[in-house]
Amino acid sequence: MDQFKGQPRLPKFAVPKRYDIHLIPDLNTCQFTGSVSIDLHIVETTRFIVLNAAELSIDNRSVSLAAKSSSKVFEPTKVELVEDDEILVLEFSENLPVGMGVLAIGFEGVLNDKMKGFYRSTYEHNGQKKNMAVTQFEPADARRCFPCWDEPACKATFKITLDVPSELVALSNMPVIEEKVDGHQKTVSYQESPIMSTYLVAVVIGLFDYVEDHTSDGIKVRVYCQVGKADQGKFALYVAVKTLELYKEYFAVPYSLPKLDMIAIPDFAAGAMENYGLVTYRETALLYDDKHSAAANKQRVATVVAHELAHQWFGNLVTMEWWTHLWLNEGFATWVSYLATDSLFPEWKIWTQFLDESTEGLRLDGLAESHPIEVDINHAREIDEIFDAISYRKGASVIRMLQSYLGAEVFQRSLASYIKRYACSNAKTEDLWAALEEGSGEPVNKLMNSWTKQKGYPVVAVKVKEQKLEFEQSQFLSSGSPGEGQWIVPITLCCGSYDVHKNFLLQNKSETLNIKEFLGCSISKEGDNAACTWIKLNVNQSGFYRVKYDEDLAAKLRSAIEKKNLSETDRFGILDDSFALCMARQLSLTSLLNLMGSYREETEYTVVSNLISISYKVLRIVADARPELLDYVKQFFICLFQYSAERLGWDPKQGESHLDAMLRGEILGALALFGHDGTLNEASKRFHAFLEDRNTPLLPPDLRKAVYVAVMQKVSSSDRSGYESLLRVYRETDLSQEKTRILGSLASCTDVNIILEVLNFILSSEVRSQDVVFGLAVSREGRETAWKWLKDNWDHISKTWGSGFLITRFVSAIVSPFASFEKAAEIEEFFATRSKPSIARTLKQSLERVHINAKWVQNVQNEEHLAEAVKELAFRKY
Repeated sequence: MDQFKGQPRLPKFAVPKRYDIHLIPDLNTCQFTGSVSIDLHIVETTRFIVLNAAELSIDNRSVSLAAKSSSKVFEPTKVELVEDDEILVLEFSENLPVGMGVLAIGFEGVLNDKMKGFYRSTYEHNGQKKNMAVTQFEPADARRCFPCWDEPACKATFKITLDVPSELVALSNMPVIEEKVDGHQKTVSYQESPIMSTYLVAVVIGLFDYVEDHTSDGIKVRVYCQVGKADQGKFALYVAVKTLELYKEYFAVPYSLPKLDMIAIPDFAAGAMENYGLVTYRETALLYDDKHSAAANKQRVATVVAHELAHQWFGNLVTMEWWTHLWLNEGFATWVSYLATDSLFPEWKIWTQFLDESTEGLRLDGLAESHPIEVDINHAREIDEIFDAISYRKGASVIRMLQSYLGAEVFQRSLASYIKRYACSNAKTEDLWAALEEGSGEPVNKLMNSWTKQKGYPVVAVKVKEQKLEFEQSQFLSSGSPGEGQWIVPITLCCGSYDVHKNFLLQNKSETLNIKEFLGCSISKEGDNAACTWIKLNVNQSGFYRVKYDEDLAAKLRSAIEKKNLSETDRFGILDDSFALCMARQLSLTSLLNLMGSYREETEYTVVSNLISISYKVLRIVADARPELLDYVKQFFICLFQYSAERLGWDPKQGESHLDAMLRGEILGALALFGHDGTLNEASKRFHAFLEDRNTPLLPPDLRKAVYVAVMQKVSSSDRSGYESLLRVYRETDLSQEKTRILGSLASCTDVNIILEVLNFILSSEVRSQDVVFGLAVSREGRETAWKWLKDNWDHISKTWGSGFLITRFVSAIVSPFASFEKAAEIEEFFATRSKPSIARTLKQSLERVHINAKWVQNVQNEEHLAEAVKELAFRKY
């Protein structure tokens, strides 16, 4: 049997065709029993059957294989569950006949509290705490519910039967075909599923309300939630119905199941999971409350629902062949969710907000410890870590770049033919490229291999020399170190106006173009009105790369920003690239701050939101490098955001845009963190009004996070009142979005004693284990406290969250903000004996970030003229 141990994939002796699964969960003892009959095709002579199983007790006497050809029943001589490899090895005394057979296995398991496999979630009904049973099988946890071939390529059909208490709702992928009630128990049987992968099988059992609607072609759509919250499901229901109809047109293939259920689960590790026909969600990603949810919550519900429904085609109907191609699922669903959301809510300018996705991808991929989009997976334990910004955000960004290069119509047509070709089967990245190449006539495979098979991305340096444009690409690394990569880069550029728009493929390390011949104009000199005044590369940020301009071109772009000559996406791109170059020590902090000053009258949500994020990071670096300049930098940022704050005011305006509603909270939250007295005082006044009356118009949902952050800025060990009041609000609300808003605010205070209390509170039974990560947003003053707390509690944290991906959030949130080589060494030493495969990549990335911060601090410490520049900016009269 040893020959099967340590293998990343199951041997291919037998192929499953159909599962008949019977589960009997006990919601009081939190255990379950079950049996499975698997129709198998034995494809080669063997004495072994090897499949996946984990954390199950196998009833050895129940295991048998009935051969269909001879009616002979084979019983194994040895049944071994290898927990390390999560496999079940059955050894028989004689060779099994090639052909069809039925494998029967009985088993028992525990409804665990780890939010994976077949697990329990808790909820309250009529004041009583109750358990529900939920499945979460992606990536490789169906094996914790029933023995199976738990690999995406091993597709089969599923016939599911459940024995449950008669008063409960029992859902699965398919509609119910029969329900037999016998006293307090009932047996529920479901229609057999179409062919699908094990990770998409789903079961949910509990007490639920629902709202229902139908698509125009008769698909029944329901949103299930806790009893009493049905109204909060109406917005997601509207989005789901419209999105199913939109995808049917876009993919030119109808939704393939007779119903779609979406359900909010109180304890859920991810944001949502695209199980075929039964999509599970965190409450915050599915429920929307008109009175208490913010505009940002509404947008999140729309994009998450659109993302999960995209998977019904891209992932469920056509499935990746192995986890190496995870990005095909996640990158594509991320990209297409923006397409759907933009179609339903064009006023949200969601494609501009997509730049946040790109930026997150660029930030992670700027690390030497990044990984290629297509990453080799050798063991199930490694899969969780690649559900990251590379698979989702870089994946979505390179798809957007390719669609922009090929054209929307060609892209859509080719995609539809890919889905038809691989429906009900599995595909690799190359299969998608082949379909797009066929539809477009472009060398897609050659172009895209440089983006999916190597990690990182280029920075394209551009300069003007004697009326020639010189381009040079090199790998961008946030550390400032030189990289090895080379890409085929689809370059787009504008010169002086969006009417002069050119593109070409940069295939070599460098290229020189004659400006007159290429652009039909010259680069302007002083007083030359007919000439091109500015050049912008990567027009509308459609490419996944950064741009570095020479000083002259950068100055022209700064002027174009102030004159509002550039689109909001290009204003975003120039800012974001400059920040990245500054962190990589290729641009001085003085230059970055001067550029930021050009955005004082910026009004677009996505641009200002990024300006705020960058200002937070700059403050942290200045606090470490030049603390004597901290107050001046804060003063500059207060001036920078004053224009927007005054334009928006505190109170929502009649008919204002969704984007202004989101921006108001972010701006006021920033001013509170910069210590702006007027903001802190007004926030305090409104918070007290809210404590008196939870429905006061003085504190609408869009302002709450900002006000909670402001309240925590005034909290100290000697004045705990704001903290105590926020905890009271936390305890009184049953809205998940409100709870996470509060958790995300508590550790923003500067008092380390309070921060330690907050960190201990998030480990208490009052905080659901899915929500703990929101409480890790610790102020700079609390870094050391948080690190000591992590060390002191590591055994408990590792035991509680160590088997899922949430453990990686503890590591990245607490380690990454440090900025010294000594601290990096200390962290490395601590984890030397405590690291494990599920956090290895995250730990390396977090330590690399500490090194990048430390080098940046050194650079800022040595920067000449920074003090004069900062003081001038702080007192500049606008």
